[in-house]
Amino acid sequence: MYRLTIKTGFAAAHNLINYQGDCENLHGHNWKVEVTVTASELDQAGLAIDFKLLKRETNALLDELDHKYVNQHHFFLDLSPSSENISRYLFQELSKRLNDGNVKVERIGVWESDNACAEYYE
Repeated sequence: MYRLTIKTGFAAAHNLINYQGDCENLHGHNWKVEVTVTASELDQAGLAIDFKLLKRETNALLDELDHKYVNQHHFFLDLSPSSENISRYLFQELSKRLNDGNVKVERIGVWESDNACAEYYE
């Protein structure tokens, strides 16, 4: 098996729902996102997946959140936009775009600060 990881990020505002603390107020983060995929086979160029493709698909998805109020995104209308739920959303959507029988999204890590990360995997 091969495992590849990219790091990227986005900046956005959100507020947690039913939190009963400071984070229930509107605030923002410069989230860092780690995307890890696996593959069992390499293509003729010796690649599991082209990093350019992996970055392009990830950044296209992050563009939906970047410099937005995450609570207004369709996925989060009835769901608290916590780092945990953001990582699950990214995992599910990237899996639709990238999983092809060889390449499989393994995990998504969403860092809301330098010291706090939530990951989602299946």
